[in-house]
Amino acid sequence: MEIWLEDEQDRPLDAAHWRTVMERMLRYEGQEERSEVSLTFVDDAAIRLLNREHRGKDRPTDVLSFPQWDPGDDLPPSPLPIPLGDIVISVEMAERQATEYGHGVEREIGFLMAHGLLHLLGLDHETPEEEAVMRERQRSLLEALGLSR
Repeated sequence: MEIWLEDEQDRPLDAAHWRTVMERMLRYEGQEERSEVSLTFVDDAAIRLLNREHRGKDRPTDVLSFPQWDPGDDLPPSPLPIPLGDIVISVEMAERQATEYGHGVEREIGFLMAHGLLHLLGLDHETPEEEAVMRERQRSLLEALGLSR
């Protein structure tokens, strides 16, 4: 399992901790040891640029996911990794949302990581049915990792 973690923002962040959280999320979701995920922490300005470039929305957002592999695709031949994709999180937005929702920043970043990972695994929330599935998977993932509060 490969987790590439980049911290491109000014707030202190425990990279080893978040790498471990992502490893645990991947295992909980039953991903093979060959999975590869890139996790990048940025500020609002950086995520705003990405949001504008990739989604046509000129505003910051909390998390963006960029899948590189479709769960319906054949697995690459062993020992090549399965490139699930990239998750980009705005730490500034996570801090504001944690305050707004009345929980800790760690829980909020964990939620955003789970949300991003589930998108990489093919889940979406475009319909009420999809949203219900996404919410339940996020809830169970956060609960399993002790990040539900």
